[in-house]
Amino acid sequence: MKTKFLAIMLGAVLVLGACGGDKAKEEDKGTTGTGTETASVDVEKVVSTSCIACHGGNLELKGGVGPDLSKVGDHMSETEIHDVIINGRGGMPAIKVSDEEATAVAQWLAEKK
Repeated sequence: MKTKFLAIMLGAVLVLGACGGDKAKEEDKGTTGTGTETASVDVEKVVSTSCIACHGGNLELKGGVGPDLSKVGDHMSETEIHDVIINGRGGMPAIKVSDEEATAVAQWLAEKK
């Protein structure tokens, strides 16, 4: 019984955590020059609201429920990363972000080597 409960809770965390909400779609008020912004997209904000629940906090992306993304650029191209963000893959659902946000996050992650 305890195992079933934990499995249900884990599934709920994955589904709810990966959805991201509408916070990532708020308009960026400017740039700060941190190197984590692409055009008008604040990559840190998108990652914080859509990725860290499963992939780890503090933008380190060293795993958690989801796999370690700290060196994802070593084995996936920007296009492949973008495809996973938009369409999902394996246990990861598609993330509800704009194409511009997905492109910015994919570019940022592709640089992680």
